[in-house]
Amino acid sequence: MPTKIFHTIITGTVDHNMSYELVIEAGRTERQYWKDLWRYRELFLILTWRDVAVQYKQTVVGILWAVLRPLLTMAAFTFVFGKVAKLPSEGVAPYSLMVFVAMLPWQLFASAIAATANSLVANSNLVSKVYFPRVIVPTATIGVAVVDFAISFVLLCGMMIWYQYLPPVQILAVIPLTLLAAVVALGPGLILCSLNVTYRDFRIIVPFITQFGLYISPVGFSSSIVPEKWKLLYECNPMVGVIDSFRWAVLGTIEFPERAFSISLVCACLFMLLGIKIFRKTERTFADVI
Repeated sequence: MPTKIFHTIITGTVDHNMSYELVIEAGRTERQYWKDLWRYRELFLILTWRDVAVQYKQTVVGILWAVLRPLLTMAAFTFVFGKVAKLPSEGVAPYSLMVFVAMLPWQLFASAIAATANSLVANSNLVSKVYFPRVIVPTATIGVAVVDFAISFVLLCGMMIWYQYLPPVQILAVIPLTLLAAVVALGPGLILCSLNVTYRDFRIIVPFITQFGLYISPVGFSSSIVPEKWKLLYECNPMVGVIDSFRWAVLGTIEFPERAFSISLVCACLFMLLGIKIFRKTERTFADVI
């Protein structure tokens, strides 16, 4: 069905020889919104840099928290699952290294989803006073999680040198896998961000969701211990495919998890589309409610 176009001719009052044609086209506002994303790209960079600079400001150890958090979690999981429960590692990889590799995408996911969920409320003054595509705010907060990931990845390289563990050639796949982890977080983050503007209870629910997700994702253990009859249900968790793919890329001790990766990719796309739809539907009310 062709797009309907309405024309209104308005004769200019300054110069009677001139006329103005106003074209109101269905869907034009939506297209203009996505064009504005490119126009406001500098705002995206400014907000990202501000969030990175403020994240560890006025803390005693500063940016070292990006290293301490995954290290402490790795130590706890290695002791509980590796030493006490004596769960198997993956191949010849040390248990602590297996856990730390999984901590990188998980920390990226958990930090990104928590930051995006609270982003509009944290920037309420900006949202209520200035026009710009609001989706820039939650998207920019992921920059902090990516910086933390990069710092932790440098530490991972140091650990691999310490253990004299040579990475496989597919380690280059870490780059697109990092993007996948960010997208998996951004979709649900947009949904939670939209809901958190009206219902502030979600600020309390989000940490519970990420904490619960940590224990049902293969961070402290290998996916090989999951019984085959539960594997498909287990892989419906989109972070399973992301984490196992990271281990495949960095450690090379398992085969590429094709089914789990495919499920993660489909979930990432579906959640992203749903997140954008819900965010755009509620966006016009943000300035009034926030």
